Amino acid sequence: MVVKSMEEMSKYLHPTYFCDYEHQTIIDMAHELTKGCETDKDKALKVFYFVRDEIPFMLDYIVKASETLKKRYGFCVTKANLHIALLRALGIPARYHLAHLKKECLKGVIATGAYNGLPDIITFHPWVECYLNDKWISCDTLFDEKLVKAIYKKGIHSKEEIHTIEWDGKTDLNTMTAWMVKDKGSHASLDDLFQKVQNYLNPEKFPIEIKNYSNNYTEKLRKKI
Repeated sequence: MVVKSMEEMSKYLHPTYFCDYEHQTIIDMAHELTKGCETDKDKALKVFYFVRDEIPFMLDYIVKASETLKKRYGFCVTKANLHIALLRALGIPARYHLAHLKKECLKGVIATGAYNGLPDIITFHPWVECYLNDKWISCDTLFDEKLVKAIYKKGIHSKEEIHTIEWDGKTDLNTMTAWMVKDKGSHASLDDLFQKVQNYLNPEKFPIEIKNYSNNYTEKLRKKI
């Protein structure tokens, strides 16, 4: 039974095309972040807060985890992908949990032009689950602390909608439940989906100028806290 369990868990430790945790920059960052940590929980917490706040929420195209680390910003897909890459580089099993969300979760958070271009239902929103103390735990890093403070201050979303963005390494954290319309379950890899999304989330259909304008808008929000 133990061997079977280990075999089943191994798929949550594999590198993939997008989750390229064998890239040296991912390995180096994972070990730099967790230097001195004694437990997997401590390591997972260090990674969580790094991805949450040091990779601030910004719109982007879908890229490999190593590229997101280089860019130092990302959206739900790329932040979750980097988060999983760093955890797997440390030997901590991690997986994607996929859901469909109402696009209202981003109203006021991104610029109007970018928001209007989104479908009413976002069908490719993932967050991270990691395996600690013999159970899977959700640890969603979507919005960084500065952005959430601005969201509260500007009345974009309330604390009833986004209760908290803090994680203790023991209990589930999912910040988008207020807008969830369909749960698509957990996945060891979402590479196939990411490749499909790339077909319409690209510079031709989502121009760089709109992306940059929206990201400037989001960054200005942070400066108003």
